[in-house]
Amino acid sequence: MNILNLTIELIIGFFLLFIIVKIVGRKIINQITPFTFISSIVLGELLGNALYDHRIGVFYILYSMLLWAALLFSVEYLGQKYLSFRGLFEGKPSALIKNGIVDREALKKNRMNLNQLQSLLRQSETFSIREVAYCYLEANGSISILKKNKYQKTTQGDFNMALKPAYVPVTLIRDGEVLWDELKDLSLDESWLRTKLSSQGISKYSHVFIAEWLEDDGLFIQLNEPH
Repeated sequence: MNILNLTIELIIGFFLLFIIVKIVGRKIINQITPFTFISSIVLGELLGNALYDHRIGVFYILYSMLLWAALLFSVEYLGQKYLSFRGLFEGKPSALIKNGIVDREALKKNRMNLNQLQSLLRQSETFSIREVAYCYLEANGSISILKKNKYQKTTQGDFNMALKPAYVPVTLIRDGEVLWDELKDLSLDESWLRTKLSSQGISKYSHVFIAEWLEDDGLFIQLNEPH
């Protein structure tokens, strides 16, 4: 490939990509959705492939990138003007937890499992499902959480309360399966677990969607939905 041609194409591609990213890049980075993610990859591929294919000249680089940018701008404009169009391309938030109850159908619809939900909650400094009143999966893959009143942030110093030790919640049953290693780490046994479940009228592990133990708050249980 001619060095001069490559230099010209690189300079043009650099400044053209800079202009496009300058206009729509903030949205792509801060509010990335599946559509904007794929669009940004394709935009980079268009430039990269064009630069290293000697059969493609400057005109085709300009044409392909400007056409793709025009499509991005059109989608952005229509999304701002029409609500239905915005929902189609950007998606809508999905409620994973409603009134403190995990919505299993919403998890399935979003191809998530309980482990992934708990991981996202921990990344948001929420270590127990029992703390959550509502949890929404946003279109960009992040989650938004509204905690129950008693778990909303306050400091014990505000009320001149004595400091209490912090405990990490431990999941004992997930999707009807007992996590025996977790139970053993707490120095508890099956008899203790059965007694706790029986006190709440639960006879089978398979009836439990999630059971979580917190040292100073007891056992939190959500049952499977009846079929």
